[in-house]
Amino acid sequence: MLDVRAELTATVWKVVAEVGTAVAAGDDLLILESMKMEIPVTAPEGGTLAEMRVAEGDSVAEGDVLAVVATS
Repeated sequence: MLDVRAELTATVWKVVAEVGTAVAAGDDLLILESMKMEIPVTAPEGGTLAEMRVAEGDSVAEGDVLAVVATS
């Protein structure tokens, strides 16, 4: 299991990937919004999206776990 963490304080603008789907390294999982900028959060490795721990509109802080990827 691999935790995907927020790199900055932001708001979850859009959740792109669904739990249970296969993801490749670099695939968008969700998009954060901070200071009117959209910041994509991508899968660091390939695998299956096991958990999405945030929802659209949530506020996140730097270091928060946003999603969990089960690596193969």
